[in-house]
Amino acid sequence: MALIDLFDIKKQYDIKVLLKHVDFHLNEGERIAVVGQNGCGKSTLMKIVLGTEEPTEGKRVVGNNIHIEMLAQQPHFSTTLNVRDAILNELSELKEAQEKHSELSSAVAQDFENKDLLAKLEEVSAYLDHHNAWNLDDKIERILQEFKLKEYEDRLVISLSGGEQRRVALASLVLKKPDVLLLDEPTNHLDVYMVEFLEEILLKEKFTLLFISHDRHFIDTIATSVVEVENQKLVSYKGGYRDYLHLKEERMKSLAKTHDTLTKFLKREEEWLGKSVRAREKRNQGRKARVFELREQAQKNPTLIRKMQVELEREKKSWKGEKTLSKRKMLFDVENLRYSIAGKLLIEDFSTRILQKDKIAIVGVNGAGKSTLLKLLLERLKPDAGSIKKGEFSIGYFDQHREMLDDEHTLIETFCPDGGDHVDVQGAHMHVFAYLKTFLFPEEYMSKKVGQLSGGEKNRVALALLFTKNVECLILDEPTNDLDIQTINILEDKLISFQGALLFVSHDRYFIDKIASKLFIFKGNGLVEESYQSYTEYLEIEKEMKELSALAQEVQSTVKKEEKPKNKTQTKLSYKEQKDLDTLPDEIEAMENEIEALNHCLSDPKCYQKKGLTAISEELAILERVYEEKSDRYLEVLDIYESLQ
Repeated sequence: MALIDLFDIKKQYDIKVLLKHVDFHLNEGERIAVVGQNGCGKSTLMKIVLGTEEPTEGKRVVGNNIHIEMLAQQPHFSTTLNVRDAILNELSELKEAQEKHSELSSAVAQDFENKDLLAKLEEVSAYLDHHNAWNLDDKIERILQEFKLKEYEDRLVISLSGGEQRRVALASLVLKKPDVLLLDEPTNHLDVYMVEFLEEILLKEKFTLLFISHDRHFIDTIATSVVEVENQKLVSYKGGYRDYLHLKEERMKSLAKTHDTLTKFLKREEEWLGKSVRAREKRNQGRKARVFELREQAQKNPTLIRKMQVELEREKKSWKGEKTLSKRKMLFDVENLRYSIAGKLLIEDFSTRILQKDKIAIVGVNGAGKSTLLKLLLERLKPDAGSIKKGEFSIGYFDQHREMLDDEHTLIETFCPDGGDHVDVQGAHMHVFAYLKTFLFPEEYMSKKVGQLSGGEKNRVALALLFTKNVECLILDEPTNDLDIQTINILEDKLISFQGALLFVSHDRYFIDKIASKLFIFKGNGLVEESYQSYTEYLEIEKEMKELSALAQEVQSTVKKEEKPKNKTQTKLSYKEQKDLDTLPDEIEAMENEIEALNHCLSDPKCYQKKGLTAISEELAILERVYEEKSDRYLEVLDIYESLQ
């Protein structure tokens, strides 16, 4: 059922035409992603759909009693409301419906043959069903927790940062569940765990959604179709981001025009994505099968859960640390780094080495200390303890405030401060216009002042400027913020071909998977882990471990088990505990290989006839018993280690 229709829409500002002959239809249950270059008209289309912007020509038709709401880029709140009250204030209609339902239920109980009362009760019930508002208080609690707002619930909303205020507004809208929800860059200011929660609730609650996003993983997970604003028109593609790439490549081929560059990019992007997904699916296939097996057998054999936890923990940490040092140039040697601010521990006992050509993504929850690590490496902050030894090399730094730009300079002055019209870019001598054209700037922008540009355009200028510097290391803080997908693709190509080291903070899972070969994962409370997995795979394993942990707790509640009393005064691992923590994973892995070999022998007559069935069976039984004991010991030591962090 169509909720909103736009017919033959044109939108013009002075002489600039953004949209022309545009038809658009949003049906119930659809989740449509709007993509396109910055300034092409995405936000204008959204405002026309909302009804806050009138089209120059054309017609907007909205179904009867359809309630549309949009997440504002800069939401406004009463100066007197705290976080919880601000959310409750937006849910007043749902609260009233709950009270009315209670009153009508009592009345119907007294007069159950009254058809008018029954009809009213049915109407209110349908309203609460549509908004899934029966357990509203529980949902408020969960969203406060998931969006990291619980600690601020009694604070005035206006005292929060802009990003935190956006989370309050987003929480209200998600709980309110309007008939049509419009979201403009909803994943901005959300860490990856908040984004996953948002994805979960949008899918589970079956929202009708129109959204603008540069987060390709989010688009691929959420969108039922992608609409691209292109040359004042809308082009629609069914499915998520992967489908968009494939269908657009087919469309480019069929147009038979000079789209060589775009077609090559699309093909390369699709090949990478397909390879990445297939590889990940292949790696995860066996592990996920084991998870399903565990869920079925958990009540019968709790040991299986512990075995799987050991496997996942080892898989998560299997690439931790380098076995041998490469001959690559050492850039940073970090030893026992510690840093805290205002009593909050951000980094504790962190040691690592950063080498030439390393491409490292710094990831984790908001406020855990990711940007702080960059500033420590840049020597803008001093550690509380530990050391950072820095070699002789040059650094290019991109921060969210674009400090390298001067608003009073034009683009030509920014790139050619000493005059002329050429720039050196990674060994190539290029005309500045030709170079900036690769960052999607038209020639008329050369005389524009930086201060006249939008936030996204300033980011493009800052990134373009960065690649004209002859540096051996790039340090980037949230480089994809305010960029459209086209510019992110350009940035990815530049970073992939960059021959120096790269360290960057980001929450963009797709971008991280494509660029990074190593992760620094900020877990909170000072703990920083290293991993050589893709970020997506790391998150999948982490999620499975949480599910197994919950399953183990459920099983333990029904299976009585003696536990050794813990030494509450313990502050560090004993020598034996530390040794077990370090050596048991390799021992367990070796035993798994032996068990697999013995099982294989039992299925091969040539093998078991030589050694004897009884001997092999007895050896296998002993080995499996020792394997379980070592697995239990490793989990026990791991629990102690984690409790001390």
